[in-house]
Amino acid sequence: MADTILICGVGPGISSAVARKFGQAGFSVALVARTESALEHAVAELAKDGISATAFAADVRNSNAIAGLVQRVRESFGGVSVIHWNAYALGAGDLLKASVDDVRQPFDVAVTGLLSAVQAAYEDLKQQRGAVLVTGGALAFYDASVDAFATKWKLASLAISKSAQHKLVGLLSQTLVPEGIYVGEVVVKGTVKGSAFDTGGGNLEAGAIAEKFWELYSKRDIVSVTYDG
Repeated sequence: MADTILICGVGPGISSAVARKFGQAGFSVALVARTESALEHAVAELAKDGISATAFAADVRNSNAIAGLVQRVRESFGGVSVIHWNAYALGAGDLLKASVDDVRQPFDVAVTGLLSAVQAAYEDLKQQRGAVLVTGGALAFYDASVDAFATKWKLASLAISKSAQHKLVGLLSQTLVPEGIYVGEVVVKGTVKGSAFDTGGGNLEAGAIAEKFWELYSKRDIVSVTYDG
């Protein structure tokens, strides 16, 4: 039975490139997004490159939905070998006007969603000596210039969630590595061409970031790496 990669947060950029890379390496590919249209598009695009992917619609903010998702993937493929967490939510931009729910939504995706997925797939990951791969962002960094950027462009909630996610990656690594499970993060510093954030000035290639994820997965020796091209 082939290894299976569960990719949460499917879009036209990094996640699709990771699906393509791991699919070409022989992995079964399970794609997760909230909307059927996003999944249909991703599956069709991958098929053009000879990658067969299976779509699973789920709301990754909901821990019960994630548990059900992992069970459905397990029933389809026999287990989860790798989780790639690429999901995010923007939430509130102006902290003075944000509701609690506006701030919580990105956190639920980046932190509690990721943790729920790891918990649900833990036995599979342990048995298969699997991996958890996370798409991070430079908004996570503690730096005045980063905070100024996040404030100017109304990305405050996303910055908070990415910062918390970055810490979670380190904590998960400390917890899971003794169990034989690798945890790695690529912190993306820039705009990925063709992604939802690209308005024409994208400077990073999704395929190159996917190669970086594959390198982390293969070597299993670095927890977090910053990629800026």
